[in-house]
Amino acid sequence: MKVKYGLVSLLIVVIVFLLTGCVPGDGTNTVNHPAGFFWGIWHGWVAPISLIIGIFKPHIRVYEALNTGWWYDAGFYIAVICGFGGISFRRRKKVKQD
Repeated sequence: MKVKYGLVSLLIVVIVFLLTGCVPGDGTNTVNHPAGFFWGIWHGWVAPISLIIGIFKPHIRVYEALNTGWWYDAGFYIAVICGFGGISFRRRKKVKQD
C-alpha cells in the first residue's frame, strides 16, 4: 500500500513540474498578447510553485504583470480560492465524544 501512495505522489510531483512551464513571467505573454481569464486560472493554481521558483529565478513572478485586467484577476482569485480555500471544506472536524 505504501508503494502505491509513493508512486501516486511521484506521479503528481512529475506532472506538477511538467505543467509549471507556464508560470507567470516566463515570456509567454506579451503586450500584444496579454494573459486572459484562463491564464489567470492557471497562474492561480500554480501560484505556490511560482513562488518557490521565483526565489531562484527573479524574473518568475506569482502574478502576470502583462494581463487583460479584471478578467485575469477574476480567474486568478477564483483559482486561488477554489484551489487552496477548498481544502478546508474537505477536512472533517473531529467530534468530541464525552
